[in-house]
Amino acid sequence: MANKFVSGFVVGALATVGALGGAVLAFKKTVIEPEEDFNNKVEENRRKANRKQHAAHQA
Repeated sequence: MANKFVSGFVVGALATVGALGGAVLAFKKTVIEPEEDFNNKVEENRRKANRKQHAAHQA
């Protein structure tokens, strides 16, 4: 009886850890990475605009 309990407890704990890891990965893919991509794009556009502004005033 105790052996069944221990094996069930271990399986349940592993399933919980797996579900939690999957949730964290899904959150990272859907929330964090798109925000980082957007911030990188904004920074790239800012650098391009800065170069254009300086180039326009060189002549």
